[in-house]
Amino acid sequence: MKRENHSLFTITVFLTIFAMFLLTLFPIGGAREAEAQDLKIGFILKTMQEERYQTDKSLFIARAEALGAQVLFDSSSNDELTQLRQVEKMLDEGIQLLVLQPVNTGTAGNLVRLAHEKGIKVVGYDSMLQDGPLDFMVMQDSWAVGKLQGQAMIEWFKYKKGKIEGKIALIMGEPQDSNAAAMSSGALEIIKNNPGLKLIVQRSHLDWSPDLARETTETLLVKFNNKIDAFICNNSGLASGVIAALSLEGLADTEKVFVAGSDADLRNIQYIVQGKQTVDIWKKIKPLAYKAAEIAILLAKKPDKAATDVVEGFKMINNGFMNVPTIITPVVLVTKENIDRTVIAGGFFTKEQIYGK
Repeated sequence: MKRENHSLFTITVFLTIFAMFLLTLFPIGGAREAEAQDLKIGFILKTMQEERYQTDKSLFIARAEALGAQVLFDSSSNDELTQLRQVEKMLDEGIQLLVLQPVNTGTAGNLVRLAHEKGIKVVGYDSMLQDGPLDFMVMQDSWAVGKLQGQAMIEWFKYKKGKIEGKIALIMGEPQDSNAAAMSSGALEIIKNNPGLKLIVQRSHLDWSPDLARETTETLLVKFNNKIDAFICNNSGLASGVIAALSLEGLADTEKVFVAGSDADLRNIQYIVQGKQTVDIWKKIKPLAYKAAEIAILLAKKPDKAATDVVEGFKMINNGFMNVPTIITPVVLVTKENIDRTVIAGGFFTKEQIYGK
């Protein structure tokens, strides 16, 4: 009888220990998964006008959902009031963190304050808001974009003209947009360091409109009798507008006019292959979108902790109001010679999409 009791006791102890071991694996893991699935992240882009933003949207949502979060998405059609309403709606719907690409970088601090009033942190996406609060920022180095464009232009002048002399048009995006300003400053530094270059215009375009960029280019071509050597554009859409105007005058030819874009839209990469556009800048979207989604979930899980105590690998960038912890993702110059090694090798486009084969 004692042996039977001893055996029963031994089995009971073993089963208890084994059950405790299973509990440490499955229920806790399940709880963590449930915790992640309960997270609701808001993601608002300023527009879907440019081709690249379909990629931003799909990659961000895919990464966040893979990590177990639900994403509420919207885009603002480059309209500030629309974005305000979207932020208010998402806050009412119970998001635990907001990822925001502001329409107006100069006033978006008010949207962050609105979120903070409800205890919700805000991660900036792609465009750094100015003179306002922000919990974290994930962006590309816009200044480096402009510098890459400017450096490519200098090489073009050397190779095509044999000297660094000519008229330059700087085709900018939305007025007061921090990204447009940063990209332009990178290009302007190159222009100012080369006294043979004459900046004939530095013009902003509402809503980053390709049509307005085309109109600007048409006006400039008339004013300068088609004698303009280079157009540096803040994004690919603006570059497309420039090329549309150049085409009407038989000038959409890299042998005649330098054109630089930024975002590496498919149409613009095809323009490079066709010899209509000289360079574009590939802003790698996957690391941008993935990193933003990962940081959003990290911060949402620990709402009572400062972002600097949760995230690693950031640098501080002052936005005129505060030092914002920021992660910067890479940008790459795309030329006719390196298309295969950049946007194709990186999986951004396929050979069939670009070359039509």
